[in-house]
Amino acid sequence: MMGADAINLLYIVSAMLFVFGLKMLSKAATARKGNLLSAVGMLLAIITALLSDNVIHWPWILVGLAAGTVIGAAAARLVAMTAMPEMVALFNGFGGVASLLVGWSEFQRMVSAGELVSTSWGSLLIIGVTVLIGGVTFTGSLVAWGKLSGTLGSKPVLYGGQRVVNGIILLIVLGALALMAFQLNLIPGLGTYSFFLILGAVSLILGILVVIPIGGGDMPVVISLLNSYSGMAACAAGFVISNNVLIVSGALVGSSGIILTNIMCKAMNRSLSNVLFSGFGAGTPAKKGAGFTGEAKPISAEDAFPILEAASNVLVVPGYGMAVAQAQHAVRELAGLLEENGAEVNFGIHPVAGRMPGHMNVLLAEANVPYEQLREMDDVNPSLDTVDVALVIGANDVVNPAARMDEGSPLYGMPVIEVDRARTVIVFKRSLNPGFAGVDNPLFFGDNTRMLFGDAKASMQALVSEFKG
Repeated sequence: MMGADAINLLYIVSAMLFVFGLKMLSKAATARKGNLLSAVGMLLAIITALLSDNVIHWPWILVGLAAGTVIGAAAARLVAMTAMPEMVALFNGFGGVASLLVGWSEFQRMVSAGELVSTSWGSLLIIGVTVLIGGVTFTGSLVAWGKLSGTLGSKPVLYGGQRVVNGIILLIVLGALALMAFQLNLIPGLGTYSFFLILGAVSLILGILVVIPIGGGDMPVVISLLNSYSGMAACAAGFVISNNVLIVSGALVGSSGIILTNIMCKAMNRSLSNVLFSGFGAGTPAKKGAGFTGEAKPISAEDAFPILEAASNVLVVPGYGMAVAQAQHAVRELAGLLEENGAEVNFGIHPVAGRMPGHMNVLLAEANVPYEQLREMDDVNPSLDTVDVALVIGANDVVNPAARMDEGSPLYGMPVIEVDRARTVIVFKRSLNPGFAGVDNPLFFGDNTRMLFGDAKASMQALVSEFKG
């Protein structure tokens, strides 16, 4: 076993690796090294924690290590890129329930050792907060996973008096937390342990009730927020067991998640309270083509080829449909052929495109698209009038012109990539159905828009064949 000074030194080294790893994640060129650096920091923290404890049940530690290794390796290898958002949601949930179990374990230890009566209200309050945040994160993440995977409907679940019910649940949570922390036996037959169990059970219910009113179009924001919750739960768990590196790592995850959530809310021109309580997408969608005239104009790959061949400036706007079709490699190949033909090709990335933060960046990086070609929404919008062809691949809500022109649209006010200003827009889509937010898109009926119906990957491959032919 190591001394306290050695343990604290190794914890400091671990925390430094976390910080440097996060810093390196901010750039595509160093992201992989940053991820590896953070993983090394976590491994060092785990080893230090195990060697610093005098009571370690090594057989169970090894069983957990083996099980976690198998599950993690299988998830990394077998989970498709299209399922990455729901996997991230599950990981957030696992982090939350782990913190909940840490808090419960410490509370049970106090009870078994007869230390509960002499424990300060501050220590019990921290345990209660850990259980509360962990429980909300766990069930909230499960609901997010269900919405993202299609197991649950993506539309918000709203009912009369919903905010009143949530308020009552919240009051029960706060009451149970206070009664447990101060060990007040105000209700006959209910002691401190009873209030602790009530707190845990109701926090699980609260997690469900908090997420079900949120529509599918807001899931990227919810994922980043739940990620922040999981970090805060881990930080609280660190205080419970007096583990410095857990406090630091949890604080890093919690604060970075909040920062990302704030960035995404600004990108949608909405407040966090509006995302959480507005029931976005619950209303009746706007009519197709509201405020626009004309009909959708289908086009084939053969007819789209001469338009692209003559283009000197092409903007590709990817969305979740590209992930579903696994079309990123075909997109990269077509972009290369366009560049060989003399065209300038850029990729317009909306902050909330896809179903998790950075979803499109991950997909395009997998296809080896140069990072320099990935441009943010604010960078591409000013020059869209000079774009010859905008290729919209599976994106819907993030290019919807109703966000600028139709005050009756649920999307109104949300900044979008203004592809309708390009000389020609080619939309790769299976049908005219609305996107994940459930809002119809008048872009499909624009005079300069052509709809290339079908599987995005097959359509891209057909265009590649036209160029090669």
